[in-house]
Amino acid sequence: MSELVHVQSHGPVRELRLARPPVNALDDALCAALLQALADAFADDAVSGVVLSGNDSVFSGGLDVPHLISHGRDRAALHATWSAFFDVAKAIAAAPVPVAFALTGHAPAGGCVLALCGDYRVMCRSADPARPLQIGLNETQVGLAVPDGIQHLMRRVIGAHRASLLLVPGAMVSAEHALQIGLVDALADDAAATVQHAVDWLRSLTRLPQTPLRKTRQVARADLGIALDSVVLDEFIDDWFGPDTQAALQAMAARLRKSR
Repeated sequence: MSELVHVQSHGPVRELRLARPPVNALDDALCAALLQALADAFADDAVSGVVLSGNDSVFSGGLDVPHLISHGRDRAALHATWSAFFDVAKAIAAAPVPVAFALTGHAPAGGCVLALCGDYRVMCRSADPARPLQIGLNETQVGLAVPDGIQHLMRRVIGAHRASLLLVPGAMVSAEHALQIGLVDALADDAAATVQHAVDWLRSLTRLPQTPLRKTRQVARADLGIALDSVVLDEFIDDWFGPDTQAALQAMAARLRKSR
């Protein structure tokens, strides 16, 4: 078990819990640990489904922006960090067994991207309506354009028009609203119940004939890999150095430093 990804077995279902406090920000090390944990699970014939979960307040805060900024003008380092993230997304998209996301807390940006690559998403209800748990692709708010391949992930779940209404302003939505529009498939009352719901959903699939299930699933999800493969990292990194993007990212990093 990695210090960054905690592994727990639920019979035929394996849970991979992100464990990089405070917000499970996705840096090179966490992505590498998660990619290895996924590979180990997929290679185990006893595993018929995988759950990805986080901590009680955040599933994942997305890519580690201060880590990315620390690369400065080093394009190779930036390319490596973004590649590590997309390798995880592609592994989930191409998973040979169903993958459910137990969104135990907030899931912005990269956290949402990974969840959109899964088969099923259950999210924890907001305990305090005044401070709801949220999910969404808020990239434009921090100065990043959303590539078409990533936009496709959201369009296939909630439809083109509704996706554009969220993507263009980088809007985040509450867990409750996410259920209403189909961005998540179910809600649960707390973190433990969220994980249990995801496990139960995966277990329900084990009662079905596995060969037709997996063949049907492969066809249904073929577009995910195509969409992710369409993202050109060199173009994304070019945009990263744009003045608007850099100003927004530096402002975000300053806010993060103050909050710690």
